[in-house]
Amino acid sequence: MTCGCGQDHSGSGGHARPDPKPGQIALSGTITCKNAEQLKTVLEQVPKHIALSRQEPGCLFFEINQTDDPMVWRVEELYADQDGLDAHKERLAASEWASKTTELTRDIQRIDG
Repeated sequence: MTCGCGQDHSGSGGHARPDPKPGQIALSGTITCKNAEQLKTVLEQVPKHIALSRQEPGCLFFEINQTDDPMVWRVEELYADQDGLDAHKERLAASEWASKTTELTRDIQRIDG
């Protein structure tokens, strides 16, 4: 679908994140944009955020995809262990993604394997 920002925001459907095995940690949920400005920020920032997250030690799976509602993004992550999740949080805290997306609504659950 195309929205007022001129972008095609076709959703990806389901997710392919594996279930966490014992000791692994998954994160699953949504990020929601409140307006077109926030959507534009996510569109600009998400490719780099995904690429950097996938390079982190302990990151086994990382996807952020738009749903059928272009303002809602599905988040699926999997880490080898608590150290992997902690490394992600540490990098994230100092990232451009974190500084530019503070106003987004996040609803993310932790799933322990």
